[in-house]
Amino acid sequence: MSRTLPALVWLFAAVVPASAQSPNSRADDAAYVKAHYTKFEYRIPMRDGVKLFTAVYVPKDDSQKYPIHLTRTPYSVAPYGVDNYRSTLGPSMLFARSGYIFAYQDVRGKWMSEGEFVNMRPYIPNKTGPKDVDESSDTYDTVDWLVKNIPNNNGKVGQSGISYPGFYTAAGMIDAHPALVASSPQAPVTDWFSGDDFHHNGAFFLPHCFNFIAGFGKARPEPTKKGSRQPFDHGTPDGYDFFLKMGSLANADPKYLHGEIAFWKDLMAHGSFDEFWKARNLRAHIHDIRPAVLTVGGWFDAENLYGSLETFKKADASKTGGPNHICMGPWNHGGWSRGDGDKLGDLTFNAKTSEYFRENVEFPFFEFYLKGKGHDNLAKAVVFETGTNRWRKYDSWPPKGAVETAFRFAPQHQLIPIFANQPVESGNADAFVSDPAKPVPFIEQTLIGMPSDYMTRDQRFAERRSDVLSYTTPVLDRDVTIAGPIEAELWVSTTGTDADWIVKVIDVYPPDYPDHDPNGIVKMGNYHQLVRAEVMRGKFREGLDKPKPFEPGKPTLVKFSLPDANHTFRPGHRIQVQVQSSWFPLVDRNPQTFCDIYAAKDSDFKAQTHKVFYDDTHPSKVSVRVVK
Repeated sequence: MSRTLPALVWLFAAVVPASAQSPNSRADDAAYVKAHYTKFEYRIPMRDGVKLFTAVYVPKDDSQKYPIHLTRTPYSVAPYGVDNYRSTLGPSMLFARSGYIFAYQDVRGKWMSEGEFVNMRPYIPNKTGPKDVDESSDTYDTVDWLVKNIPNNNGKVGQSGISYPGFYTAAGMIDAHPALVASSPQAPVTDWFSGDDFHHNGAFFLPHCFNFIAGFGKARPEPTKKGSRQPFDHGTPDGYDFFLKMGSLANADPKYLHGEIAFWKDLMAHGSFDEFWKARNLRAHIHDIRPAVLTVGGWFDAENLYGSLETFKKADASKTGGPNHICMGPWNHGGWSRGDGDKLGDLTFNAKTSEYFRENVEFPFFEFYLKGKGHDNLAKAVVFETGTNRWRKYDSWPPKGAVETAFRFAPQHQLIPIFANQPVESGNADAFVSDPAKPVPFIEQTLIGMPSDYMTRDQRFAERRSDVLSYTTPVLDRDVTIAGPIEAELWVSTTGTDADWIVKVIDVYPPDYPDHDPNGIVKMGNYHQLVRAEVMRGKFREGLDKPKPFEPGKPTLVKFSLPDANHTFRPGHRIQVQVQSSWFPLVDRNPQTFCDIYAAKDSDFKAQTHKVFYDDTHPSKVSVRVVK
């Protein structure tokens, strides 16, 4: 796919696993499905009487019993009609050829299912009657019906799904039906305010949310087989220009959405981590999980890296049932389910990482727990280490023995390890002007959405801007491998009363680094590879539910976490940290005036001068965990 496809198209491509084979191979898969499976369609009743449309594919060979693999989705179980078959079945065709019963369900309120759809439907921990329904109870009722009514099943059910279907998988393993013995939430949505999809630390991911919700958020009055996946027509390929001219977020609905998207209005009405968002925080309920769990994610998943890491951590903290595993690879959103996984954007990994995952991690996991085949020898954490481009297996994540190491900002734009004990004079700071009228672009490319590989992109263009600060180590003489979370501690001040703070950890390649494609446009010598980046909306520095203005001119500590990484900076490379206050249009513009940003007026947006301090009293730094 092209890099420039809008986020909506990327999302739909990711959540429906597709074989990246030749047309002949895909035709062979489709023929295999029809030759070996019979399709049935059911309307499965939930405890409140609502019926959910479910397509079930059953092996024609009835000489043995089969486990059931369940996928619940808001994106349609098409094609509809018992004579119309999917071209592939299962997370991969390995499953179809091994023999499973496959159940695909339209979730409540979507496509052919009855009921009302609710985005990130809140979990109800204490249900008092059949009217108290959530995605956990709908999964329970579905599993119960399937094992009681589908012939030749062996009484064991597994569930998986990517992105929004990953949310339904994670919800399904809460209060799980006894027959649900294996769950694989993959890039699961868990918390739309803290770190998944639409917000990161309270900062709004504008093109991703706008482009997606403009289509997905349209009402569906009644069950239907028809739906539109057409992206919003921006009238231009230039997202930077489109969203800048849109002005304040308050202009989006009257200008473009015209009151037709209910969830957009919900977004704009809840600008902090209030009860609306807290009710939709699935992470709070991921505990006492009984099924065996395999959480899957991509190190460069632009949408739900946060959800993958948090689901694993929460399940691991209070696991009472089967084993808990995590697999993280060098993938974009859903990249493990399709293609070879040997490259992403400008990067190459010298290994078919997606094939490795499907054949050596995902398939054996379900085979063991659903069929009793193979061995339960999957490592706790199976993670791909970028830089060295190799798979690593650990008995914990982050790996035991990783040593916390801090890199401190220093004069002359140096980045120095704390143990160097280099004194820094009091009062040292770097200043820059942040102008909402000219925000720092998040990428050096003309496009309308959020490309799925932006998390690997070259950052040389940003280093050359006056409103981006860069701090860099000397050339490394040995490998430096980081594994686990990254913590940013910035001592900052602003002439305004609010500001965003973006921290980027970057691998600066040597000048003589070889090109992957000698004829390519991008030259890899001195490439500034984005390894990890995150934003903190400054007013939420003391809590996402506690917005607080900055006192103009006062040095203030802003601390936040960047998502985990597993990367080796090789000898000859340098480590760089960039700091900036805009990341547009990936993140909406902060007016730099303390206010409800979703209701801000265009006149609220003002240029301000920011400072980043790095003296012994105010030591700005980034901390990582280094594997020795």
